[in-house]
Amino acid sequence: MRIGEIAALVGVTSRTVRHYHHIGLLPEPKRRANGYRVYTLRDAVLLARIRRLTELGLALDEVRDVLADDAGRELAEVLGELDADLARQEHEIQRRRQVLAALLEGPLTADAPLSPALAELLKVAPATSSPTAAKDREHLMLLEGIIGGDAVYAALRPLAEDRAVLPLYERLDELEGATADDPRIAPLAEELSAAVPDGVLAAIPDGGPTATGFEQALLDDYSPAQAEVVRRVMEQLAVRRGRRAS
Repeated sequence: MRIGEIAALVGVTSRTVRHYHHIGLLPEPKRRANGYRVYTLRDAVLLARIRRLTELGLALDEVRDVLADDAGRELAEVLGELDADLARQEHEIQRRRQVLAALLEGPLTADAPLSPALAELLKVAPATSSPTAAKDREHLMLLEGIIGGDAVYAALRPLAEDRAVLPLYERLDELEGATADDPRIAPLAEELSAAVPDGVLAAIPDGGPTATGFEQALLDDYSPAQAEVVRRVMEQLAVRRGRRAS
């Protein structure tokens, strides 16, 4: 293969291939008597590996380290890993197309774009003018990429449909402007924590949103008394999750 052919096969430009040669990431192949480089299947596999790793967000120095670990591996093993990478990419494309299909089926709202599962969950929630309920909805949309998954949304559905939760939001609204030692905080936190089904805790992946630093940003979005309620709820839910795991 010539440089233009290997570049087209892998989906990069000839300039990119030359750049990888220049920085030593992709060894230059032997040249024919006419001066043209001749690329083999192994070169194509290596170039495809470089492209896949960069698409995953690795810097070129990090790619170099991964390729060093690949040295000596059988071609079939590397090809199998590339095939698995392509399968994951294909799955992600299908998931995104499902989201687009769901959006095209209905009117686009300010909440779009959402996954079909989350859009359905928000649809069943009763209408309310509660500011903290609206804020909770926003936080759920923000967290979609972290705790997203049909299992989480399915577990949340009973809670979303439970109209008994609305008075709890209203009580949380009433704490706007209150101090963090308000006597209403403890009982409200207890009731909010108790309202969360065990299925939700089981469906959330290990680490959850706390692993991203989202927890502190979430608390900062509330007034002092409201933040104290939310903090206690998160603590109580963490304890419940720990009991389930033990």
